[in-house]
Amino acid sequence: MQELYKEIVLDHWQRPRNQGELPGAEIEEHINNPLCGDEVTVYANLRDGNVAEVSFTGRGCSISQASASMMTDQLLGKSYEEAEAEVERFKAMMVGKEDFPEAEDLAALKGVIKYPSRIKCATLAWIAFQKGLLEQQKA
Repeated sequence: MQELYKEIVLDHWQRPRNQGELPGAEIEEHINNPLCGDEVTVYANLRDGNVAEVSFTGRGCSISQASASMMTDQLLGKSYEEAEAEVERFKAMMVGKEDFPEAEDLAALKGVIKYPSRIKCATLAWIAFQKGLLEQQKA
């Protein structure tokens, strides 16, 4: 199982989904991790209360970039409320408060919780998306 998880992380890192700028995005949130140098910018457009488009750019370790790719797959098409709940669920999984669903690619990141310093890498894009979503809600 561990080998499968490594393959999933490597696949998302080497062939990221939804990578690239999203011109005219309603949400554009940049965040970095000054401890390791990882950085990510998340872009999204909402239509009819749903995440219609979501993408990212960035650089950093395989965990941060693979997690950003997985996040875009996970959030695309979700309602505003579902997307917020998914971010909270992922953050809870990364601190061991909730189980990782084995059927999802996100399960490949569960090994990260053994290394507290890497949790920030895995949650970087998720935090950026959440911050952008909250700012969009205020607007």
